[in-house]
Amino acid sequence: MLLVTAILATAIAVLSLPGRHVWAAEDPIDTMADQIDSLIEARLRAEGYEPSELCRDEVFLRRVYLDLAGVLPTVADVRAFLKDDSPDKRIVCVDRLLTSPRYATHMASSWRNVMLPRSFDREQLNNAAGLQNWLRNQFVKNLRYDNLVAEFLVATGDGTSGPALYYTSLEMKPEKLAASSARIFLGLQIQCAECHDHPSDHWTQRDFWAYAAFFSQLQEPSEGMVNMRVVDRDEGEVLLPDTEEVIGPRFPGSSVESDSEFGTRRSQLAIWMASRDNPYLARAAVNGAWAQLFGRGLVHPVDDLGQNNPASHPELLKQLATYFTKNRFDQRLMMRTLVRTKAYQRSSELTDPAIPDFLFGRMLVKTLNSEQLYDCVTRAAGTEVVTSGMVQDPFLEPRRLAFVSRMHRQTRDATQYQVGLPHALLLMNGPEIQAATSPQQSRLIRGLAAPWFSDEQRIETLFLATMSRFPNEDERREVQAALNSVPLEERQAALADVLWALLNSGEFALNH
Repeated sequence: MLLVTAILATAIAVLSLPGRHVWAAEDPIDTMADQIDSLIEARLRAEGYEPSELCRDEVFLRRVYLDLAGVLPTVADVRAFLKDDSPDKRIVCVDRLLTSPRYATHMASSWRNVMLPRSFDREQLNNAAGLQNWLRNQFVKNLRYDNLVAEFLVATGDGTSGPALYYTSLEMKPEKLAASSARIFLGLQIQCAECHDHPSDHWTQRDFWAYAAFFSQLQEPSEGMVNMRVVDRDEGEVLLPDTEEVIGPRFPGSSVESDSEFGTRRSQLAIWMASRDNPYLARAAVNGAWAQLFGRGLVHPVDDLGQNNPASHPELLKQLATYFTKNRFDQRLMMRTLVRTKAYQRSSELTDPAIPDFLFGRMLVKTLNSEQLYDCVTRAAGTEVVTSGMVQDPFLEPRRLAFVSRMHRQTRDATQYQVGLPHALLLMNGPEIQAATSPQQSRLIRGLAAPWFSDEQRIETLFLATMSRFPNEDERREVQAALNSVPLEERQAALADVLWALLNSGEFALNH
């Protein structure tokens, strides 16, 4: 008996080593992932389609790094992952990414881009650094989603940094804050009811202004104010447009005005957001997480969960919202669960061109946003800003800011490729690409010039750095021919040309 106990203790100790997944008899994450796959596959087969096969390891690694960390894996990461033959290596990789600094930074950037209006220009981004850092700290702590939303809704203080910046960026106007917060936190486009009843949904003009009333008691910024502060007042009302009728605060879908006994109006809204009476928060959150990973939401567009825009998989959306709520609004757990599904790990190759995107029979191809693209270029080329061996927070790096502002995408639909001629020219000969492919500035090109590398190793490294995969035989042959066509003293410049071609390829700019 003692011998058996000792053996079990040793086995548990081995399985509990850092970075290795411990298999439980019934892992609740696996159970939910299986349920997701059952619902997706049942719908596919009911429509007469078969899903794509699971993707290859190198495709999964690149995909999950871009989705969870916002950047490509390093060459060392790719080599180690492809060499690992452990059956749970995908799970281990995901768990490591979800607790990495890059995950918190990427999620903070994603949220910052959603929170701040499109008109927030490059000159104002110094202020956004405070909001970026605040968000990053919340994702490091894995703050409950309902608490994160509440923190935004009751934010006060300096309006040039932190969550209070959200209010000043929208001029603290009730109608702007109502439209934005309903879209972001509730997935409702009630802004269409600001001037008249919603043309295609059940929201009335009174519904819109009743929700806007929760933001009507913010201190109004006076003309010429330098340091705006977000402060709640004891007065302030909204009027129904073109009338003198005062509209009191009322939650979406409710016919009763909010109770003023529960603190400020924004505090009342924050309490309702996390309550069981709010049918929208969890649904909007899980739909947003799904869209981030799969390229489109179960409800599409992601911020339009109205009655006239049903989900592609209503039961799945309902189960995900219930799962999210029961697990205390754990965002990291939700991402871990979705990534573990077969649906997420499927190839992007079509089994049948007729399969509609909303059936999720394959992984949709997504475009990299401007921040991902810049970070991928600098990581691939080895031009990341590094201090004392650590990659710095790149948010306010001048060259990065310039690139991001010029490459800003005008839509949040990650499946729409919108790069026009100016963007293409920037990728072909902009300062960022010039630096990335310069033999003097690119650590990758300088390193590959070392005499102990063979051409085969150089070609492999270029592909691992940019595509996160080994080259196929045709690619090896073509690149080798290009290298053989130049004198030995021009070999480094030829390697830079190959890197330029890879960075400008469609495969590099897409998450597939």
